[in-house]
Amino acid sequence: MRLLALLLFSASVFGQKNYPKDFRLPLDIPMQLAGNFGELRPNHFHAGLDFKTNQREGLNVYAVADGYVSRIKISTYGYGKAIYITHPNGYTTVYGHLQKAVGAIETKIKETQYKESSYEVELFLKPNELSVKKGDVIGLSGNTGGSQGPHLHFEFRDSATEKTINPYFFGYDQSIKDTKKPTVSTLVAYPLDAESIVNKSKRPINLNLSLQKDGTYIADKVLASGKIGFGINAYDLDDVSYNSNGTYKGELLSNGKPIFEYRFDEMVFDEGRYINAFIDYTRYKKTKSRIQKLFMKQPYALSNIYEKVNNGVIDVAPNYAQTNQIEVSDFNGNKIIIRIPIEYSNQKSTIEPDVVITPYLVKSGRDFIFEKDNYTVTFPEGTFYDDFYLNFDVKNDVLFLHQDDIGIHKAFTISYDAKDVPENQREKSFIASTNGTKWSYITTKRNGTTFTASTKTLGQFKLLKDFVAPKISSAKSVEGKWISAQKSLIFTISDDLSGIKTYNGYLNGKWVLFEYESKLNRLTHQFDDGIVAEGENKLKLIVTDNVGNSTTFETTFFRSQK
Repeated sequence: MRLLALLLFSASVFGQKNYPKDFRLPLDIPMQLAGNFGELRPNHFHAGLDFKTNQREGLNVYAVADGYVSRIKISTYGYGKAIYITHPNGYTTVYGHLQKAVGAIETKIKETQYKESSYEVELFLKPNELSVKKGDVIGLSGNTGGSQGPHLHFEFRDSATEKTINPYFFGYDQSIKDTKKPTVSTLVAYPLDAESIVNKSKRPINLNLSLQKDGTYIADKVLASGKIGFGINAYDLDDVSYNSNGTYKGELLSNGKPIFEYRFDEMVFDEGRYINAFIDYTRYKKTKSRIQKLFMKQPYALSNIYEKVNNGVIDVAPNYAQTNQIEVSDFNGNKIIIRIPIEYSNQKSTIEPDVVITPYLVKSGRDFIFEKDNYTVTFPEGTFYDDFYLNFDVKNDVLFLHQDDIGIHKAFTISYDAKDVPENQREKSFIASTNGTKWSYITTKRNGTTFTASTKTLGQFKLLKDFVAPKISSAKSVEGKWISAQKSLIFTISDDLSGIKTYNGYLNGKWVLFEYESKLNRLTHQFDDGIVAEGENKLKLIVTDNVGNSTTFETTFFRSQK
């Protein structure tokens, strides 16, 4: 008993870790969320808080505590322009999608970009290189990288483990008033094997919810047999943000005890892809509705699942009759409760499974290789989360590889033997995929006549050839003109097939920085870099696609610095 008590005490103390709460806010406007920690995103869980910036860019972004800039990453995707500050207390804060850095940080970025002749750079800095104080302005808010609108992405990481931690533990919950309960918009019951039936169906079915006087909900009665599970579409609201965000915790209870629980206290980056097992991926791809499964059909190693008795699967056998419960909570303890009455029934199914049987049964725990015509497809063990029947065929030199409604964890490879393709065409060839309307480049390697690409998406694939060079255009010609009042040069670049790989600008024979905003196809050079000459300037811009087609644009303009 003493040992058990000690273990329980230790667990309690560990679970109540004291996080410092002396951090300031990263912005000086009222905090509103565009996204929260653990929110469900395409192929990942959201790792921080997205703060709204009044639908505009250029707001001051502040260091939330003393520390030093330990990392800077400038990218055309992901967090765009991002600054990482390591603090003496063992935590690192991240500031993403910035318009630009300021002061010594911006100077360091520009120095590195010009040294490496590259817009995209990544720096890892030592503690004595770029120190900051709490309240220092480190950058301006923006919309760079994968951002879909102006905002600041902000997160906390454990400096030693790189785990991301819910910023609410550091006191940021006090800046977002929240008295509202989460909402469950959809409750789904799942028959989990060929013998399972739920309300005469062998397919997942939605259950209606009825609000009770005490504020809880009761679901339709479930008459079932065999192994079943439940899933929810849930979201959370606060008092000030006016949009739906993710939930903090969800539990499925049986006999008052949790048999499945997810909770977003902290996350491991390498586990982010497990979101495609956590949700009903097939339903998401078909309906855009993310149903969070409160069960594991096959176990997967997501650290955010804390309870998994029988993996959340309920075995409804004869004489089974009880009311199970789902509880969904936000960080502030606001909670919605749903009770689900379940009884055993030997009723027959009137709705059969919608599984299409093919000759190709793929099992998640094995390697598989499929070959036809010029194509070879290799699935390593663990590529998929569940077993399924694969649609596999080749028609008119197009590989039909199921459709993009199966969750994938690991990349698989597609190889194409191009022995019948003339040598002078191979150097312009690549493997592409399509979403049904447009073919897209996949990073392709070539070894002799064999082309190989790795991907994490099923669908249609083909070896394509690209002989068309990228396009470069400017909305306003500067040829032969004095442009002393302009602060920048802006060009639009595009490539219709294999996509842009490199872009380089030269001013009077010297490499100059052009910032690339890929979602806008925009290249921008700022004259305050100090490279432009007094009077005549000759500009050369070279853009190359992924198979080596290149376009060169040249112009001459005049500018006075006085």
